[in-house]
Amino acid sequence: EPLLQRKPSALSGGQRQRVAIGRALVRDVDVFLFDEPLSNLDAKLRSELRVEIKLLHRRLQNTMIYVTHDQIEAMTLADRIAVMKGGVIQQLDAPQTIYNRPVNRFVAGFLGSPAMNFIKGHLEASDAPVFKADGVSVPLGRYQFDNEGGRAAKPCVFGIRPEHIAFGEAARAMPFTAESTVEIVDPMGSDTLVWTKLGGQILSFRVEADKTLRNGDAIRIGFDPARASLFDAETDSRL
Repeated sequence: EPLLQRKPSALSGGQRQRVAIGRALVRDVDVFLFDEPLSNLDAKLRSELRVEIKLLHRRLQNTMIYVTHDQIEAMTLADRIAVMKGGVIQQLDAPQTIYNRPVNRFVAGFLGSPAMNFIKGHLEASDAPVFKADGVSVPLGRYQFDNEGGRAAKPCVFGIRPEHIAFGEAARAMPFTAESTVEIVDPMGSDTLVWTKLGGQILSFRVEADKTLRNGDAIRIGFDPARASLFDAETDSRL
């Protein structure tokens, strides 16, 4: 209400953007098209408006096609996400499917904050396939391959998300565990991001904020390979 008597030129960029969203949403149409509608807003307003748009979508039941480079907006607002690269849709699916089973390395790296860890190595073919990289062997008996041809020996990239890596005592219960050393500790408020190495390559994982870790600490990490993603090193496609 305090802004009703103002001309558009007297509004800030963020206010104009919110007015434009409101002007679009009051129309009685079948499809709404949004092109990065929250891009000029600060983080707090973006968070508030995401909730408002989601509530309106549920109430209006209209189709909304929403373009964004913000993965949080995509994950929180979408019923289905189309991840695009170079004008080509890489994957079209429900947010959790894209998050848990990305079809290629581009999609895997695009969704998730912090991003998925990638470790280069090779796949050893056998009745019980194994991923190997510089002194590390990860058994893949629990990993679900997309097709039987994916089990053939080849260079590949092993992907695991930071939130799927356990630390300390919890790591000992995991199907795969390894000793490592803390490289960097990044406090993030609600939790802490810790950087270490696995197979001679950088790896990050999350721990609770009350865990005290310092650079150089010897630690144990672990994860379930069933939650990992394996990609062909040449094509970047999921194996």
